[in-house]
Amino acid sequence: MMDASSSHLVLIPSYNPGPKVYDTVLAARRQWTPVWVVVDGSTDDSAAGLERMAATDAGLRIVVLPVNVGKGAAVLHGLDLAAQEGFTHALTMDSDGQHPADLIPEFMAASMAAPSCMVLGVPVFDASAPNLRVQGRKLSNWWANVETLWMGIGDSLYGFRVYPIEPLRQIMQSQRWMRRFDFDPEAVVRLCWRGVRPLNLPAPVKYLRADEGGVSHFNYLRDNILLTWMHSRLMLGFVIRLPLLVARRIGFFRS
Repeated sequence: MMDASSSHLVLIPSYNPGPKVYDTVLAARRQWTPVWVVVDGSTDDSAAGLERMAATDAGLRIVVLPVNVGKGAAVLHGLDLAAQEGFTHALTMDSDGQHPADLIPEFMAASMAAPSCMVLGVPVFDASAPNLRVQGRKLSNWWANVETLWMGIGDSLYGFRVYPIEPLRQIMQSQRWMRRFDFDPEAVVRLCWRGVRPLNLPAPVKYLRADEGGVSHFNYLRDNILLTWMHSRLMLGFVIRLPLLVARRIGFFRS
């Protein structure tokens, strides 16, 4: 039996993932204890199936939200509960089987060695990756690095990462953004602004076909508009913070 961590947990936001969620959760549980799943108003009956799994697994906790509130809001709900129970760090991963559960111990170890940092997965794509998605994320990554004066964000969109809980909670509670698809990129930019340094580790990503159980809720038009608006407001925040960021970068190069 794997000993339960009292500081680091795996947090999986989940919205209508289909049957693949059970494989994802089982894979995560083989690597870590505890694992929490926040069911974000799913209507595919996955909540009931996950609760049956948790009934025989003390290391698995299921939190069910009555309505869909968005990935970022679901993560924040989980972070609030985790903070109440004394956890300091959370590894987030998607519920659809795209993220490499076997790397959970490596990412957790990196976080424990540098607890003031965030550990970011840098995706390693295979032939299954849609070219439009691969090329589009390069633009988002470029903007994220501009907005942080190149503090070292390896990838702004990949959701397999370890966050220090308290600074992320404070950032999210101070404003109303970061509640949906804009969560992942805005979280790393704002954490960099706060002085949380990124550590980058390579991690494969798998895009599953529909016949393999793959489910995608990404909408190219809606979510790219959301990302454009996000980077617009982040650029305004960047300009306001520019003197502080420059001073921080000068200090970094001197250290």
